[in-house]
Amino acid sequence: MSRSLATSLARLPRLASRANPLPQSRFSSSSLSPRSLVASTSRRACPTQLGHAARRAFTTSTSRRHGHIDPPKPGEELYVTFIDKEGDEHKFAVKEGDNLLDIAQANDLEMEGACGGSCACSTCHVIVSEEDYYDQIPEPEDDENDMLDLAFGLTETSRLGCQVKMTKELDGLVVKLPSMTRNLQASDFGS
Repeated sequence: MSRSLATSLARLPRLASRANPLPQSRFSSSSLSPRSLVASTSRRACPTQLGHAARRAFTTSTSRRHGHIDPPKPGEELYVTFIDKEGDEHKFAVKEGDNLLDIAQANDLEMEGACGGSCACSTCHVIVSEEDYYDQIPEPEDDENDMLDLAFGLTETSRLGCQVKMTKELDGLVVKLPSMTRNLQASDFGS
């Protein structure tokens, strides 16, 4: 062991006793050997920082739940109707800006959304029932058209639910869920 390391290790118990505010019930002074202190701190941590690191608060940010939507404010409701694979109609009050994938998942309809709404699959494929409503939806981007090419049961009024956001013009929209979906991945194509 080098002389400077030996000197530093010899000083650790004194430094730790001044800087270590940890509860004695969990860490008794007899359990704090110079080697255990060095092992418990990171390479760059100074022994005098041990107390600060032990007191640092742990925080997390909230994550957005998949398929979560907030209810609309009274008087600002927009309505969308989903026709499921069995032909049953499900009408929901939603707020402006909600997309069809999140609405369906929040209401336990069978819409997969395998890519999480990032326009990288076709499992949220919907068929807009009325052409007048279809014309009110902004034109699909190239990414959406590429994914729609992979969709089962593609029609002239097909869209991806993750890309259709509710607006006042779409109030009363009716969409059908196709009888099945395809979940193609890059690994399906081989190299």
